[in-house]
Amino acid sequence: MTCQSLVATCFVVASFFTFNSSYARTPVSDTQVKKRIIAESIAEYPGPCACPFNQARNGSSCGKRSAWSKPGGYSPICYADEVTPEMVKAWRKRNQQ
Repeated sequence: MTCQSLVATCFVVASFFTFNSSYARTPVSDTQVKKRIIAESIAEYPGPCACPFNQARNGSSCGKRSAWSKPGGYSPICYADEVTPEMVKAWRKRNQQ
C-alpha cells in the first residue's frame, strides 16, 4: 500500500466516524437527561449512601443515613423532580445534546 492510498483510507475512515458521531446521533429525551444527571450526581458522591435508595456496604438500604436525607454537606440529586429545566439545558449544552 502506498503512502497516498494509506492517507486516503485513513481519511475515509475518519470521515465515516465523524459523520456517524455528529449527524446520526439519536436525540436524548428530557427523561433520559434527568436520569443521566441523577447518575452523575450519585457517582460524584464519595461514599455508597448518596441517596436513600442506595445500598450501604453491608447490603442494607441507606434510607435516612443517606447524604440526601441529611441537611448540610453533600446534596446529591436523587429524584427526577429535583432536576430543573435549567439543569437539563446546562447538561445538554455541556454534552452537546
